[in-house]
Amino acid sequence: MKLRLTFRPFANLNLNLNLNLNLNLNLNLKKSMEIKNIIFDFGGVLMDWNPRYFFKTYFNDDEKMEYFLENIAQDEWNIEQDRGRTLAEGTEIQIKKFPDWERELRAYYDNWPVMLKSDISHNVEVLRKLANTSYQLYGLTNWSEETFPYALENYDFFKLFEGKIVVSGTEKLIKPDPKIWNVLLERYQLEAGESVFIDDNFKNIEMAKTLGFKTIYILPETDLEAELSKLGVKFE
Repeated sequence: MKLRLTFRPFANLNLNLNLNLNLNLNLNLKKSMEIKNIIFDFGGVLMDWNPRYFFKTYFNDDEKMEYFLENIAQDEWNIEQDRGRTLAEGTEIQIKKFPDWERELRAYYDNWPVMLKSDISHNVEVLRKLANTSYQLYGLTNWSEETFPYALENYDFFKLFEGKIVVSGTEKLIKPDPKIWNVLLERYQLEAGESVFIDDNFKNIEMAKTLGFKTIYILPETDLEAELSKLGVKFE
């Protein structure tokens, strides 16, 4: 019995065309998804802010301080100022609710600069390294429009963003509302898939992932340079 071989040139041609087409598509997709932009949250990432830095000395009583910060001047109240409510309005609203705490509530924003203890030096060092690369740097922060200028004036590394910062208090939007990421994307003509978003708030990270960003959930012990390198960010 003779084995008959059938040569199908067109089938082979189609196979080669499909392989080349798939290879080109994969290369183009990889190229389009290369990281071009790195977006930083500020509080807990580049800046160490905590109301306890002021109130620990003010109260000289940790139990009383924690009660005040958890029940009177709680995060839910402060975040409304980050959303765009004025400091004066927020203070008066809370004084009406808790008149016995008027003195402490007025002290909150009067002493806000004391709460902004310092930059987070090891992460700022990474930012400075990135500023010497071709990556574009952006800020996306939940921060009161009234207090943010103090940080700009007192910490020179903010200049590295060249004004490309979206502030919640100015936009009247706050993370994790997806609209504030859309403000950033549309204003600077960015693609989420080409961008890394860095934040210390897990809810914000989850939303950014949903929107298509690469993300780094940063903790105090996180080696930011190493985490960026894992995503393909090059520092040279």
